[in-house]
Amino acid sequence: MAKLYFYYASMNAGKSTVLLQASFNYRERGMHTMLFTAAIDDRAGQGIIASRIGLSAPAETFAPETDLFAAVAAGHAISTLNCVLVDEAQFLTKDQVWQLAHVADDLGIPVLCYGLRTDFLGNLF
Repeated sequence: MAKLYFYYASMNAGKSTVLLQASFNYRERGMHTMLFTAAIDDRAGQGIIASRIGLSAPAETFAPETDLFAAVAAGHAISTLNCVLVDEAQFLTKDQVWQLAHVADDLGIPVLCYGLRTDFLGNLF
């Protein structure tokens, strides 16, 4: 049974590096992953997940209006997906979190989300 995971840490803790390593590990075994990052995050370029140590990979972008379930289902129809990885998960809307839960429950694809848990005032995202 697939699950939705949320990994959180402070800024510069290596979340993007771990995400890229996880994607590499899947791909090294011949499996397919789908990567997402927030459209608002263009530090490394639009649609790029990058770590401070120089690793990077292209990713689909999501904005508040993006239907992540539909995007994953469309990608899964083209090529069987074994894992969905989401960077900058603090920018997901409540509806998008539910959409990702449906990816795990209805499509049977594990979803790994990485992001910040709180803002600088300690408020939950």
